[in-house]
Parts: sequence; structure tokens; C-alpha cells
Amino acid sequence: MAKDTTGRLRIQVKSAGRMKLSSKLWLDRQLNDPYVQQAKKDGLRSRAAYKIIEIDDKYRFLKPGLSVVDLGAAPGGWSQIAARRVGSAEGKGQVVAIDLLEMPEIVGVTFAQMDFLDNDAPDRLKAMMGGLADVVMSDMAANTTGHRKTDQLRIVGLVEDAAAFAADVLKPGGTFVAKVFQSGADATLMTQLKRDFATVKHVKPAASRKDSSERYVLAMGFRGVAGDHRLGEHDN
Repeated sequence: MAKDTTGRLRIQVKSAGRMKLSSKLWLDRQLNDPYVQQAKKDGLRSRAAYKIIEIDDKYRFLKPGLSVVDLGAAPGGWSQIAARRVGSAEGKGQVVAIDLLEMPEIVGVTFAQMDFLDNDAPDRLKAMMGGLADVVMSDMAANTTGHRKTDQLRIVGLVEDAAAFAADVLKPGGTFVAKVFQSGADATLMTQLKRDFATVKHVKPAASRKDSSERYVLAMGFRGVAGDHRLGEHDN
């Protein structure tokens, strides 16, 4: 072991067999990431949990008794925090986690294995919740190809889809928070969000790695915009 610039002991990963350089770098980063280590101590599913903790500590939108939807929830780090903060395990609120992948059970979280892009997904969700949601959150990231322009389109498209879903299921006054990258949400999406929400801003929690371009768009105070004016829909 060696010490890093902060004085912490750093685990050095030696190449083993046919391990790819990218795999070695990922393993090295995971083993030496203090958030990964803390997540294990705190019993959290992922280091990503600290991102939503930091954002909510500052903006206070996960309140006891609220209904929360977590898009692309697996492995469940954000759902865990939402459940704790709204009190869903004690019956004070509810959290519904949605993902294409299976996700192990979390106390206080209802899991739905489905594609939120399906046409009937908003109605299915509202039926599960018995009404509309107070918060829609997404830590999803689009699969990348390595081609910058293609990846940017995929990233923006995924956030736009999540925002459109949020507009279908949020109560007036609700909150939408989602991961974006590089320069943040694009101009078209920001214009739409500013029309549909009272306040819209970009935030970068300390738990986001410094070398990562990820940021989060936080939109609060949903205005309850009529369906024909939502993102991706046009007047006839």
C-alpha cells in the first residue's frame, strides 16, 4: 500500500492474468473511493446514495409522508435514502422503484420491473401509488458508444424522456431531479423545465467524482402543466 495526497492508505491493484486496463482502473478506483467504503459501512446499496443525500440535505424535497418514484432504480441506493426520509417503512409515505433489471427487496420500497418508456407506464404507476407522485428522481445514465455526439444525444434523450414521464405523474408543486452530463441539460429541455417548474437549477454534489462530467438538474414547484404542453408534445 501507499499513501495518496490526503495521507490515506491507497490500495494498489496489480494486473492479474488477462485483466483489461479499463477493468484495472475501475477496480483501483472502487477500492480507493471513500464513498464506496462508507456505503459498505452504512449498509447502502451504492455510493450513489450519497449524491441524493447531499442534494436533499440542501434542498429538502424528500419529506415525511411524500410519494416518490425512482426511475432506473437498481441497485437501489437512491430508493433506500428516499424510503428513510419519507418514512415509507413506517407507512408515512411511499417509494416506488422502477427498473428493467431485477432489484433485491428494500424495506419500504415497492419495486416494479418495467420500462418507464412504455405507453401505459404512467397509468400503471399511478394505479400502484393510488394517485400522483410528489417526487420523481432519476440517476439513470444512457449506454455510451464512445462517439461523443451520439452519446450526448442519448444522454439528453433519456433525461427528456424522464422529464416527460415526471410531467405525467407529478402532483402540482412536485419535484424532478435527474442526472445530466457535460454542460448539463440542453437548452430545449431547460426551457421546458423552466416553463413547467417554478425553479430549475444544476447541482453537483461532492459525492460526484471530480473527474466525472455528471451533474444533476433539479426542478421544483411543478406547475401541473396540461398534457398537450408537455415535453415532446405539440399543439395540433
